[in-house]
Amino acid sequence: MTAAGRPIDLLRARVEEIIGYWTGETSLEEMRAGFETMLARGSNHQVRPVDANGIPAAWVGAPAEGPVVLFFHGGGYQAGSIRSHADLMDRIAGSSGFRVLGFDYRLAPEHRFPAALEDALAVYRWLLDSGVAPRSIAFAGDSAGAGLAMATLFAARDGQLPLPAAAVLLSPWLDMETTGESYETRAGVDPMTQRDKLRLMARTYLGRDGDPRNPLASPIHGDLSGLPPVLIHVGDHETVLDDSRAFARMAAASGSDVEVVVWDEMIHHFQAFPELAETRLSIEQIAAFLRRHVAVPV
Repeated sequence: MTAAGRPIDLLRARVEEIIGYWTGETSLEEMRAGFETMLARGSNHQVRPVDANGIPAAWVGAPAEGPVVLFFHGGGYQAGSIRSHADLMDRIAGSSGFRVLGFDYRLAPEHRFPAALEDALAVYRWLLDSGVAPRSIAFAGDSAGAGLAMATLFAARDGQLPLPAAAVLLSPWLDMETTGESYETRAGVDPMTQRDKLRLMARTYLGRDGDPRNPLASPIHGDLSGLPPVLIHVGDHETVLDDSRAFARMAAASGSDVEVVVWDEMIHHFQAFPELAETRLSIEQIAAFLRRHVAVPV
């Protein structure tokens, strides 16, 4: 197979075709539609809508009972939805045997920080109030959703809520200041997450006077002690790579267990693309991690 015919290269070309035209003149509606087009995979998924403390949510996948993965979708806090991530959630459910609950938190710029965090906490409280034990819950999220998942862990811990049993972060964006060296060293191979675009997304989410070092926006600046086990899967061709490495170092220094798996040549959101063999392996590893750490209700 020639390099140009490899699945990862075909995917990279498709991603660039969809979002490569985005500029400062691209409307929010166009960006949201393009993001959905890039990630959504048809409608052949079992999606059961539910109202979670007033937040639109849905159970995705076949399991109707058992442990729960609360999924926080990515999209730079400005795009993404249950629909865009239904396929990824469905594959996590199928591989793990867990129920997956997705939700549509409020997006910026219509709703700036901390609206998304408030919605995430409301959904987590709904899960706990419905009788699901925290030892039977895991958080999972991709990109900005991974950052939101960690922020929700911090807010739950500091608010005296019981923490879930584990967390899984996919291509996490954890540093709104984009300080890592990988924002430069991986810029030429990352078709999605360039530093200038991420900084614009951060300003849009936080507002003009927002603090990009606030741990509830940039978890890399948070208190990383007392966390449940965390698994991070990130591609070597992602500008956000150093977010994961720095987060894991600081977590280890704080006594928390964070494992980082770096996938050769993989790009941002790569688990959303089932045509990649690496995606299937990643989902299998994630499922094994969940089964090790999350209790089956009795």
